[in-house]
Amino acid sequence: MPTDESPSHEKGQPGIVQAALSGLCPRCKAPTLFDAPARVAFECRKCGLDFTQYERGARLAGLLTLLMAALLIGLAIGIDVALDPPLWLQLLVWGPLTVVVVIGTLRFYKTLLLYARYEKDTAR
Repeated sequence: MPTDESPSHEKGQPGIVQAALSGLCPRCKAPTLFDAPARVAFECRKCGLDFTQYERGARLAGLLTLLMAALLIGLAIGIDVALDPPLWLQLLVWGPLTVVVVIGTLRFYKTLLLYARYEKDTAR
């Protein structure tokens, strides 16, 4: 069982959701984890941590994107059948929502993988 002095229970340690949204480095907590909205950087620009040594989520990102697309398509069809909104409203809602959901999910997934691997490596 981890003690209060362990790195994973530091006072003020951000949660994984905040780390994904802000792109926080697992070592120094600087917002340098992502180079682009959903692309993990090669290294932290502040502390120099090499992110390439950790799993960065590229292997299953396509599958995750397909799952999110299937979920959103199902949701769009269900809403279309139930409410029959006009096409312009569908386009106005589903385009931006798709971008936000896919990028947000990828950021969360990649951050989770990288943080898990970092924690495993630093626990040794």
